[in-house]
Order: sequence, then structure tokens, then C-alpha cells
Amino acid sequence: MTLDKNRKLILASQSPRRAELLKRIERDFDVFPSSVEEVLDPDRSPMENAVDLAREKARRVADRYRGCFVVGADTLVTLGGRILGKPSDMNDARGILRFLSGREHQVVTGVAVVNDRGEIFADAETSAVSIKPLTEDEIDRYIDTGEPMDKAGAYAIQGAGSFMVESYRGSFSNIVGLPLETLDRLLKLSGYFAV
Repeated sequence: MTLDKNRKLILASQSPRRAELLKRIERDFDVFPSSVEEVLDPDRSPMENAVDLAREKARRVADRYRGCFVVGADTLVTLGGRILGKPSDMNDARGILRFLSGREHQVVTGVAVVNDRGEIFADAETSAVSIKPLTEDEIDRYIDTGEPMDKAGAYAIQGAGSFMVESYRGSFSNIVGLPLETLDRLLKLSGYFAV
């Protein structure tokens, strides 16, 4: 695989986790977070919502930085038809973690790449995560770390929240927030990586 160094890549996310993941497949990129409000359409599936939000985030940044390649992503946690976003406060985080306790849920990440010609390439990845039964004390101690407050589903599998994960199926990078296999394929389709 060869890379055209004249083509600039931008990550349209303020997530340090996404930036760390992107560095695994491309070291040379800039970060310009998108200002898209994450509003979900209740008539669309979690996968459709995640892809729509990823497209909009990438498109919004690409409109400002024409001629660049822009990566957008959005991660949703879903269980029993309910989408679990980022908690609004500590009580909301507590409720989300109680809901996930002892159950398997899905993590869906939509990814979009806008190429230097303005074309959009998008897809989504789904993984499954099983959370062990949690005690109230475990939930409270985890919330006290502050980690759940900016995470979809109120936990981070790669952080302090790893203690609660019993098992997972699918892409680990997807659960963290950027499915690298899917992104690599989209970067090739978009023309960023020459095959």
C-alpha cells in the first residue's frame, strides 16, 4: 500500500480515543472536531443513525477544508431497542450502568470518509459486549472516576470500565469508537490509500 503524502487527512472528532486508533493506520493527520449536534431519528435503526451522524460530521468539516480527506465517526450503544447515549449527569450514568448490568448489548459505530472531491464513503460496524452483573458499590466507584460521563453507554472498555466487561464479540476498535478494519476499507475506496 502506498500513500500520497500530498493528500491531507482530517479527523472530525475531539475524541482522544479515536485519534489514538487512527494513528495505528495513519500517523499524518490533523484533528478538527465537528460541531454537529448528535440528534437521533427514532424512525431509523441504530446503524442508520450512526452512519447519518458520521456522514454529517465528516461533511461539516469537509465543507471548511475542501480538497482534504475527512473522517467522521459516531458510536451508539443499544440494548433492547433502546439507544444509550452519553449520560446527562451522574444519576443518568447510574441508570445506564444498572440497565447494562448482567446483559449483552451492541455497540454500533458509523464511519464516513469524505474524499478530496467531496464524495462520501460510509459504513457501520457492530460488536457485542457482555457486562457482568454489577453491584451498586461497583457502579458508584466507577462513576466516581468520572470516566462514564462522556462515553456512549456510560463506560469505556479500554479504560477503568474494563473491569465490568465479561466478554465481547467483534471488533475491539469498534467498541472503543473507530472500527479500523472498516475505516481502512473506506480510505481505500475513497482513494486516500492507493491499492
